Amino acid sequence: MNNDDPMKVSVLSSGSSGNVTYIETNQHKVLLDAGLSGKKIKNLMDQINRDLNDVDLLFVSHEHTDHAKAVGILARKYPSINVYANQETWDAMAPHIGDFPETQKNLFLPNTTQLFGDLDVESFSVSHDAANAQFYNFHHQGKSFVVLTDTGYVSERIAGIIKNANAYVMECNHDIEMLRYGDYTWDTKQRIMSDRGHLSNEDGAKAMMDIIGEQTDNIFIGHRSHHNNMKSLAHLTVSSILDEHDFGLGDAFNLLDTDVEQVSGLITL
Repeated sequence: MNNDDPMKVSVLSSGSSGNVTYIETNQHKVLLDAGLSGKKIKNLMDQINRDLNDVDLLFVSHEHTDHAKAVGILARKYPSINVYANQETWDAMAPHIGDFPETQKNLFLPNTTQLFGDLDVESFSVSHDAANAQFYNFHHQGKSFVVLTDTGYVSERIAGIIKNANAYVMECNHDIEMLRYGDYTWDTKQRIMSDRGHLSNEDGAKAMMDIIGEQTDNIFIGHRSHHNNMKSLAHLTVSSILDEHDFGLGDAFNLLDTDVEQVSGLITL
């Protein structure tokens, strides 16, 4: 194992209006999702001193705009980018992302692992109101990084797949009371709270307790709703639940906030 070749990650943007995550190894520069405009993604990459011209892999979790808005734009402007998604996601994205060369379009089946030189990428299906949403576990030199947002619940199967990663982006989408008493329609509220919706702050914290392990150093609070949540409330709720169950917050691992169009900085795993 070459300890001089670490994996680095940055949550460029995370929230209900846009999601982009950057992953880097010696051989690959990677984006997970492209849920902002191409210009905004370039500006966020500039903030961590990285160049979109160097990105060679883009993995798409599902077709919703806050995850796939710039997929076509980036593929057309940066021909070095190879895009990966499952077939149902490709079909659902097709009317919205425009055309780009077939050579850049690649299939990534759910619940499989593909090898990319020094990076192994494992996909896993989640329960969400999309064509066939899947997220990813990135493995490099014995370290792993997991992004899990846009899911109504975390099954035992998923918890087993992603347990004891070095870092996570975990969904804490909404505060239940803010959602219930907010101005969304009742149908929308039911969809968000359903098994095919989103994790609340409490559900996100409970999921964390099922997956945190001795290797876990950093957890990013992700995909926060700007209508039904607040950064301070999400952080307080999650930290209180973890502290209540003696999870060593601040000693064993860090709990980090994210936002739309505000980069987390580049973290070395």
